[in-house]
Amino acid sequence: MSSPCAACKLLRRRCAQDCLFAPYFPADEPQKFASVHKVFGASNVNKMLQELGEEQRSDAVSSMVYEANARVRDPVYGCVGAISSLQQQVDTLQTQLAQAQAELVHIRMTHFINSSSSSSSHSHQPPPSSSSSSLFSIDNNMGHYSLWSC
Repeated sequence: MSSPCAACKLLRRRCAQDCLFAPYFPADEPQKFASVHKVFGASNVNKMLQELGEEQRSDAVSSMVYEANARVRDPVYGCVGAISSLQQQVDTLQTQLAQAQAELVHIRMTHFINSSSSSSSHSHQPPPSSSSSSLFSIDNNMGHYSLWSC
């Protein structure tokens, strides 16, 4: 190797050819290992990687890097804080969507009522029969509202 991996460089040790950290912490990404080291410690990261099969290590390192970066930003909650914040945003957006859909249904109903009353006052047609009526449908599970005619 021409240059030690980011882990060996930070730990100020010689990077061996069979270095466990080298495939996951390349020299050109020093911050990646720095945050993982700060949160988990080099010894713990080494133990975790040794306990995993080679095919699982890359995913484990990605998870550690994600959690370490989240812990650096939010030392108390880490990625759980980010997930909670995103869930609150989803809840708020779902509420706004349901309100917008309800408003749209209200506008459609108002438009339908106004057009029905104006067409019945201008023409002398009998009211629609039961086979041709407008229905208002609400699917509470999906938050879906619709106005349709049969």
